[in-house]
Amino acid sequence: MPSHQQQEISNQKVMRGSSHLAIGLITGVAIAGLMPGLPFSVPGIALAGFSSLAPDLDHPESRLSKRLGFTQNYVRWAFAAGALALAAYAYFQLRVGSEQRLYYTVALAFGLIGVGMQGGSARRLALLFTGLGTVVAGLYTEQLWLSLLGTFVALAPFTAHRSWTHTIWATGLWTYIGHLANQHLGWHGVALFAGGGYASHLVADTLTKAGVRWFLPVADYSFKIPLISTGSASGNMLEVAICAGYGLLVLGLVVGRMGF
Repeated sequence: MPSHQQQEISNQKVMRGSSHLAIGLITGVAIAGLMPGLPFSVPGIALAGFSSLAPDLDHPESRLSKRLGFTQNYVRWAFAAGALALAAYAYFQLRVGSEQRLYYTVALAFGLIGVGMQGGSARRLALLFTGLGTVVAGLYTEQLWLSLLGTFVALAPFTAHRSWTHTIWATGLWTYIGHLANQHLGWHGVALFAGGGYASHLVADTLTKAGVRWFLPVADYSFKIPLISTGSASGNMLEVAICAGYGLLVLGLVVGRMGF
């Protein structure tokens, strides 16, 4: 049974994906403009923005889940096609009897599953297939970082919201994936952009009333500075204000470093 705290977190509305994306992109600008020896990189900033959305892959309605789960309609069609194939095989290849009835039953089950899958469940399966495909691609090309990325995408949708993807361990894993990509691709700074963008999401969620359990499962304590009431008009306005203030701060620091 989920704890009271887990139920409270699951009932909380999430911070808007646009806010997380903005904070991630601004973090990317800060890394690109302020880190010594790191050239200013637009792809790096984009990577930080992408990484800032990754923790919410545990939520089927998040911005990134919807983008990566674009194949969800095809998942339903795949189950329907499987049902038709099984039924056709039973009709044309099997004699009337218990084995044929078994195949018809399995075909019916496949069809009902396909019809019954809606929204979140279909998107989870779509993300699972997307992640597994990425794992296979990583194994085929001998790129460990790609396989780890696919594993993350495949498993995250099946975890409770703000659980293990919202921990310091997941941040470390995501940063390590960036480190491996850096080694394989020779793109300097990947780990910094990936880790910084991912961490920016957790810091932002720490400002909400639900907070973040950074050290789960070692500690179930939710760290929070409850400034933002997510889903409310005042909370949305505060999110915009935080993004604007953070952006102006980073802009000032970057311009100051460049000596303008």
